[in-house]
Amino acid sequence: MHGHEDVHFSSSSIRINPESSHDHSFLANLQSCSKTLSSHLSNTRLSLTRMLDSLKTRHTSPRAKPVRRHNSPTQMLNSVTQLMIGSKSPLLSLSLIQSTQSIWSDPGAERLSSPLLCCASLSLNRPSESSTQSVEGKDAIQQQQVQKGHSSASRNAEERVLISEVLVRTKDGEELERKDLEVEALAALKACRANSALTVREVQEDVHRIIESGYFCSCTPVAVDTRDGIRLMFQVEPNQEFRGLVCENANVLPSKFIQEAFQDGFGKVINIKRLEEAITSINGWYMERGLFGIVSDVDTLSGGIVRLQVAEAEVNNISIRFLDRKTGEPTKGKTRVETILRQLTTKKGQVYSMLQGKRDVDTVLAMGIMEDVSIIPQPAGDSGKVDLIMNCVERPSGGFSAGGGISSGITSGPLSGLIGSFAYSHRNIFGRNQKLNVSLERGQIDSIFRINYTDPWIEGDDKRTSRSIMVQNSRTPGNLVHGNQPDNGSLTIGRVTAGIEYSRPFRPKWSGTAGLIFQHAGARDEQGNPIIKDFYSSPLTASGKTHDETLLAKFESIYTGSGEHGSTMFAFNMEQGLPVLPEWLFFNRVNARTRKGIHIGPASFLFSLSGGHVVGNFSPHEAFAIGGTNSVRGYEEGAVGSGRSYVVGSGEVSFPMRGPVEGVLFTDYGTDLGSGNTVPGDPAGARLKPGSGYGYGFGVRVDSPLGPLRLEYAFNDKHNGRFHFGVGQRT
Repeated sequence: MHGHEDVHFSSSSIRINPESSHDHSFLANLQSCSKTLSSHLSNTRLSLTRMLDSLKTRHTSPRAKPVRRHNSPTQMLNSVTQLMIGSKSPLLSLSLIQSTQSIWSDPGAERLSSPLLCCASLSLNRPSESSTQSVEGKDAIQQQQVQKGHSSASRNAEERVLISEVLVRTKDGEELERKDLEVEALAALKACRANSALTVREVQEDVHRIIESGYFCSCTPVAVDTRDGIRLMFQVEPNQEFRGLVCENANVLPSKFIQEAFQDGFGKVINIKRLEEAITSINGWYMERGLFGIVSDVDTLSGGIVRLQVAEAEVNNISIRFLDRKTGEPTKGKTRVETILRQLTTKKGQVYSMLQGKRDVDTVLAMGIMEDVSIIPQPAGDSGKVDLIMNCVERPSGGFSAGGGISSGITSGPLSGLIGSFAYSHRNIFGRNQKLNVSLERGQIDSIFRINYTDPWIEGDDKRTSRSIMVQNSRTPGNLVHGNQPDNGSLTIGRVTAGIEYSRPFRPKWSGTAGLIFQHAGARDEQGNPIIKDFYSSPLTASGKTHDETLLAKFESIYTGSGEHGSTMFAFNMEQGLPVLPEWLFFNRVNARTRKGIHIGPASFLFSLSGGHVVGNFSPHEAFAIGGTNSVRGYEEGAVGSGRSYVVGSGEVSFPMRGPVEGVLFTDYGTDLGSGNTVPGDPAGARLKPGSGYGYGFGVRVDSPLGPLRLEYAFNDKHNGRFHFGVGQRT
């Protein structure tokens, strides 16, 4: 708007008065205006034609012969009007009566006599000279009108009168000051043209069209018999010029958006159509954001000020209702109500948003303790607010489970990599969504025993900080770095680990983790005896003892995008060894990985890149291993190389085949950046690992309850082929 000097914005609580018999809202008039106009026009047309018919009847003298029909519509009109006003020029006027009331009251503001919207009726007005006619004559006319009925009215309404001139004037009969408004009114006319024969119905329709143009609040057709013929004038009253805007109760609607919606009309005559478009855009703003809000009333004040009143439904109360899994009836829940409520971003006093409510439902489901969640908004009495009821169906809180999988560190065949698992878990300790998990995984070589306790949201914290305490005893193959021994012997790496971690989201889609982890690790042979060197006399520990001890400070940051596999992801991890005791290792390790997905038609392209580096004194079996199912396909696990540094890149394209099956083409490349010989004992050089390599191939993937099942066949740069099988997405 021009300078916005007269634009005011105010916010307050919603106040909608009950509708009464004498107060009708602007929006109600908006919907009924067309119907009311049509009804008034129809009734008035009938009255007008009956009047013409009765006047022609009175023109017939009892002593004279039957009246001969006029040769033309103009002669007929002249005869009728002469009977009405004698020798004076006749005046046939069709007046537009406006009627608009608003539900909102403002005693301090002056109401306009001509509001924005109108409904119309037509009447036949005669000059004051005709007022001397007797009452008995009028009664006789009315009796004749009733006798003639609708057939006579319809016949006269279709009779045509020749119009010699069509003009647009003010309500006082003067020329319009603004010629552009005269052009708009003339452009709206369809039937009324100079030197055309018109019916009453056609005049009525053009009156309607002028009003529908949106620029005028009243229109009165006036027919005057002149020497040159009948002149038809449309006496119009333009709307006020738009000089300012007041918007009330818009608590969440940005003032900038309102200004942009109305700024093109500032200083111009108010156009009802443009006003409706602006109101529609405001209502659309609420709808796009799922907000319960709408423009409830529009009013025009003196001085060209438009007042908008917005109704925004605020949240009055939020309640939790637990439903039985089988019957669906209300029941007592195990979860504490405050544990659920603190997960919600919707709060009391906010304007309710359906989109925000959907996100809250997804958040509660992500807690893992609910089977079904829904939100039902209900009106909070007559306050204009809403009460929210969240229905929750709880899952069983705990139990035993068993399963299986495949270890990616096994190189002697897929069957030897099979592992079984057994676990007990409780998802909702004390009704606070705290989780306890005790699990055992066992294979021919692998074994992991883990106890893990997680509090997803520490009580009293407002940053959604979670805490996890973990104790683990594991034994994993050492083939990734120290495999391929000539005597076909194998070794395992045993680790006893305990730690605590804290995680929290610090930005949308970003989360961070910090923790302390203590690790006691060493190597053992096939008989379970501790060893400090492999077959090539490469050391297996950094300290020279049978085990290394490390206290790690861990920092990690993850960006997850939309959370889907093909979405953008970035993760950065850093571990710092703290030499609290002299024999504890001191090193720094950083690792980063990212991926990006692109969809082109039915095909999906996925690109991933990862890399890392280690500085300091670290255990050789902790070196970065390159090659395998989740690295460079076409090679065995760790067969490309192992070093202090690494970079691995991958690109693949997947496409649907049939049902849950999709095909995939891929290529991978990895390198240790020449750092293999910097690992203590150079285990990669002793095994003649190339240090870099690439692979390419094809495969199929099938969606399953366990995740994608991947079967792939790849060739490496030495033209050797190899099958790869995996469960879940590549890490």
